[in-house]
Amino acid sequence: MNVQPLTQHRPGDGAAAQFSSAPPLSLYVHLPWCVRKCPYCDFNSHVAGAALPQAAYIDALLRDLEADLPLVWGRPVISVFLGGGTPSLFEPDAIDRLLSELRARLPVLAGAEITLEANPGTLDTGRLAGFREAGVNRLSLGVQSFDDACLKALGRIHDAAAARRAVQVARACGFERLNLDLMFGLPGQDVDQALRDLDTALAAEPGHLSWYQLTLEPNTVFYSHPPPLPAPERMEAIYEAGLARLAAAGYSRYEVSAYARPGHGCQHNVNYWQFGDYLGIGAGAHGKLTLPDGIVRLAKYRQPATYMARASAGQAVAERRRLDHDERVFEFLLNALRLVDGFTWRQFGERTGASLGAVRPRLQEAARQGLVTVDAHGARATSRGFDLLDSVLECFLPTSVDA
Repeated sequence: MNVQPLTQHRPGDGAAAQFSSAPPLSLYVHLPWCVRKCPYCDFNSHVAGAALPQAAYIDALLRDLEADLPLVWGRPVISVFLGGGTPSLFEPDAIDRLLSELRARLPVLAGAEITLEANPGTLDTGRLAGFREAGVNRLSLGVQSFDDACLKALGRIHDAAAARRAVQVARACGFERLNLDLMFGLPGQDVDQALRDLDTALAAEPGHLSWYQLTLEPNTVFYSHPPPLPAPERMEAIYEAGLARLAAAGYSRYEVSAYARPGHGCQHNVNYWQFGDYLGIGAGAHGKLTLPDGIVRLAKYRQPATYMARASAGQAVAERRRLDHDERVFEFLLNALRLVDGFTWRQFGERTGASLGAVRPRLQEAARQGLVTVDAHGARATSRGFDLLDSVLECFLPTSVDA
């Protein structure tokens, strides 16, 4: 595909930003309903009623996409991610229709990664087989824990037996690309419990593990009524021992909380972290696109009923804003420094349209603090910087970036 160079000039940017090509494009589809809202969840999710409006919602998704198509016309899609909420609440026939209609409107590459997020409490053999037949080729299971007491504390609808069964059935249904979401630092959890969880996940031999600490996010039940979490020294012990176990089992850490065997990294998320482009359709979905007049972010209406009404009228966009110079630089670093390999200078220039002068002094200061490594090819966080990533990113807040 030939992509025309994109140029931008904005007062205060200095020289016009030069984009030699558009970055890879992904598609995110938000399916916002779940059985029950978990007390730690700050995602745009809503408790499902007696019956999901599956057909009507897919109609709205397609109208939403059609309104966005002029922004990406002709660009191939490298990955599709069905997130939520709990997308596995949708019937396999609905997912089949959705994916077929998406392919009719977008040039989704052959062999593109198609991910579905799923809750073990919503799955059985028939549903998983149906999702696989519909074209889903990567499954992300929200296990969170294999301990019944921890699952109850987290408000999950499944138990440990359901989690183990979901992994086994997913394998039997042909899901070779499998991710398990697993948390540590759970209410009342000790070191042995956390490592037993991790060992159970490793024994299942998924290609990918998302292993991360429970955090108390604003606007959640846990934030308003904090549960008893492990002390910091216990968290540190879990973390250090867990890293050793993951490495010994052959899982390479390639992002802050992502670990994979060779060839099993999440292509969709890597595109986010490398500041690629993505369309976002669905209630509350966000998108980031490189356009002739710069990089824009789009956000869709959050409430499902409002979204469906607006999308059906071709007006699903609730907010559209163009990133200024400092925002482009900061958002690139916010994502790229999450990757173990960091970024190259070429990637920085191509994805931000900014000069190295915009970040060099700040990178040098972070390097002096031992937080990043800078060489002739690019930059990446050190081991210490990875553990103190918020401190690294503070160096590049928009108010601090040298334009």
